[in-house]
Amino acid sequence: MDILTLLGLLIGFGAIIGGNILEGGHTSSLMQMTAGLIVLGGTVGAVLVQTQLTVFVRSLKMLLWVFKPPKVEQQAAVEKIVGWSNIARKEGLLGLESLVESETDPFARKGLQLLVDGSEPEAIRNILEVEIGVKEHFDTQAAKVYEGYGGYSPTIGIIGAVMGLIHVMNNLADPSKLGSGIAVAFVATIYGVALANLIFLPVANKLKGHIHNQAQFREMVVEGVISIAEGENPRNIETKLEGYLG
Repeated sequence: MDILTLLGLLIGFGAIIGGNILEGGHTSSLMQMTAGLIVLGGTVGAVLVQTQLTVFVRSLKMLLWVFKPPKVEQQAAVEKIVGWSNIARKEGLLGLESLVESETDPFARKGLQLLVDGSEPEAIRNILEVEIGVKEHFDTQAAKVYEGYGGYSPTIGIIGAVMGLIHVMNNLADPSKLGSGIAVAFVATIYGVALANLIFLPVANKLKGHIHNQAQFREMVVEGVISIAEGENPRNIETKLEGYLG
């Protein structure tokens, strides 16, 4: 569980709501269903228009990363790759064949299989780097979905504010309806800006951070596999891979 995500949400929304209360406002004044419908509905609609279905589905699956980040165990991977290099040094590359099926990480398993198949180091690098690039690009596009939310929600909030003011202008002769229209106008703006800056944009940036970490992890695996294919000394491989550890 990512404690910083929970802590950030609590502090962010707590500060806004707490400040409103300290100023003498009421929490109920910030609860406007009409404003929420305009901002959330309009924002989601705009994002759906600009996003491909596969990318949108991927963005929904990745949202869990904000609270439960994918595990990237670099130290364990370094030890495992060094173990592969020791086996390859003693038994040859075919000695790694028994490890292919038991490897749980799909990317590492692919690299290991390429080693066992006797592929040239440059061919191994090309194949694995293509997969890294495609995967990183697709996941980055999915993270940008939340940037889209963050970009549209303040503007939709302004639309909600204008709609509220139009409602006010149409009911100037009936003072009983002025309060609700003004409330929707101001609360819609708050919703749009708050959602963008407290949820959508931070989520997008956190997802990009996890995507970068995964890409760096895979690059480390590639470097290790290539080093084994080139017959480097296990100690040198370990020293090289330790440079990836943060």
